[in-house]
Amino acid sequence: MAGTPAPAQTGRFAPVETLKIDDQPGYVPGTDEEQLPPGLQRQMVFFRTTEAPGTIIVHTSERFLYVVQGNNRAIRYGIGVGRDGFQWQGLKTIVRKAEWPDWTPPPEMIERQPYLPRFMAGGPGNPMGARALYIGGTVYRIHGTNQPQTIGHAVSSGCFRLVNSDIEDLYARIPVGTRVVVRQAPEL
Repeated sequence: MAGTPAPAQTGRFAPVETLKIDDQPGYVPGTDEEQLPPGLQRQMVFFRTTEAPGTIIVHTSERFLYVVQGNNRAIRYGIGVGRDGFQWQGLKTIVRKAEWPDWTPPPEMIERQPYLPRFMAGGPGNPMGARALYIGGTVYRIHGTNQPQTIGHAVSSGCFRLVNSDIEDLYARIPVGTRVVVRQAPEL
C-alpha cells in the first residue's frame, strides 16, 4: 500500500486538536524549547511506499513529514500543519531553497492578523526559521519556526513547519526538484 505507515507509527503521538497560537515575530526560542517530545523527534522508521527514495511525503493528519529512504524505511520528522480551513493535499515539487529566508506575509494573512509586520528580514526571530523549501505552484513552504511548541499541532496558514534543527537537516538532504506528496489522511 503506497505511503502506508506501519501501524505502530500512525499518528498516536500527534495531537488531533488545533492549537490556538498567534505568530510571534522577533521571538527567539531557547535550546530547551526546541527539544521535542520523543514521539515527534526526527527518527528512522519503517515505512511502506512505492514512492522513490528522496521523495517527501507529508501526512497532515498524523503531523509527520517523511523522507523516503528505500528498503521500507523513511526519516520521520514531527511537523506543524495548516489549521482548519488551511489544509491541502496534492503532488508538487520543491522549486527553491533559502537559508534564513525573509518573511513577507501575504495580504490575506495581514487581513486576518493586522498586527503582523509587512516584512521581516531573515534571522533567528523570523517565523520562517532557519531554512525554507518552497513548494512549486503554491504559496506554501516547508520551513523552520521560532515557535517549537507548535510542532504536532494544526497552526499554520498551510505551510509545514519543523524545529530549526530538523529543517536544517531536511534542507541538507533535499535538492530542488524533489517530489512532494501531501496527504490529509492515511491510505487504507
